[in-house]
Amino acid sequence: MSRPLSIAVAGLGTVGAGVLRLLSENAEIVAARAGRPVVVKAVSARDRLRDRGVPVSTLRWYDDPVALAADPATDVVVELIGGSEGPARALVEAALAAGKPVVTANKALLAVHGAAIAERAEAQGVPLAFEAAVAGGIPAIKALREGLAANRIRRVAGILNGTCNYILTVMREQKREFGEVLAEAQKLGYAEADPSFDIDGVDAAHKLAILAALAFGRPVDFAAVHVEGIREVSALDIALAEELGYRIKLLGLAARTASGISARVHPCMVPVAAPIARVDGVFNAVVAEGDHVGRVMLEGRGAGAGPTASAVVADLIDLARGRVTPVWGAAPGALASVPSVPMDRHVGAYYLRLMVLDRPGVIADVTGILRDQAISLEAMLQRGRAPGEAVPVVLTTHDCEEAQMRRALARIAALDAVLEKPALIRIEPL
Repeated sequence: MSRPLSIAVAGLGTVGAGVLRLLSENAEIVAARAGRPVVVKAVSARDRLRDRGVPVSTLRWYDDPVALAADPATDVVVELIGGSEGPARALVEAALAAGKPVVTANKALLAVHGAAIAERAEAQGVPLAFEAAVAGGIPAIKALREGLAANRIRRVAGILNGTCNYILTVMREQKREFGEVLAEAQKLGYAEADPSFDIDGVDAAHKLAILAALAFGRPVDFAAVHVEGIREVSALDIALAEELGYRIKLLGLAARTASGISARVHPCMVPVAAPIARVDGVFNAVVAEGDHVGRVMLEGRGAGAGPTASAVVADLIDLARGRVTPVWGAAPGALASVPSVPMDRHVGAYYLRLMVLDRPGVIADVTGILRDQAISLEAMLQRGRAPGEAVPVVLTTHDCEEAQMRRALARIAALDAVLEKPALIRIEPL
């Protein structure tokens, strides 16, 4: 068997400790599949004394993670610090400059700076691997970049954040409100103390930007992703969605259109019969549609020590075997400069819930505004009468352009009979 692959790991949190544990417990099978042992020789973390459940006393310790890049005995640098700036970015750039392959799980870094980092890696002729950056243990990167490489990808979509999926699942199953379920998720460790990146859709958008770059062969462009979170999804909307034959999921969706590439993250109503509607709890799912393969769906755990460590070590095995693929699936010169399609040009169907005073003429006013914007109604739902009081009215539309719907929504919200901000959720026939 060949000389061991010596790796240095920066960041010994949940994932970093998981990588050390996996390499120890599965050392024999990893060596067999890598063609040689994969051995951790150096680490960096903020606290030397913290008990991580794995031994680190025999490893070379660096207080400065960037110093790992200069470790003469290190073959591969594994960055598990996280964040788009600071030590994570500095370490990756230093490692590439030193000619050392990098494995990272850092979706924020890749989404924000991935184009420049990939250029640097390609210029240096150094591999950059990031299977763990999207959907944890699901091999979504390999599927798009390698398994589906012969296809023209039409669309990629998915449930890309387990925290949001867990919250929406519990809200549906237990008929509870968002704030209450979020607080419980934080106590259980499914949501961070500051959950903004998750519940506001930013984490999912980071991952979608990466998937879109791979799917459509263009440099990663996080700024082009439209982002909405789940803060405004109510238990009432979830119950009404069920009544209409839908479930609400936070989805990332990217598609190739005649006008360019659209990329968006927002709550969606998906038909209950759609396979993705049945992906619940903390699970993730990724769907890709190719011109020859058709639709492919992958489902699994999108986070956690074991699944994410599994993806990190899969990249290390590839590097040990000398299997190297261009960062975005093609050489930089072959990447396309495809324009992004703005959100106001999105075309689709919509769910609209209004809380209105129950009095004559209100529905006529609302439908008149929709008519003026050339928006056609598919269905309307109103339960019971309460003259002079607030009642929910639900409308679903046929396909229309987002800009039309936004203009109509502004006028509807200004009606004196509309008592609160209208709820708008896009309908996706996945």
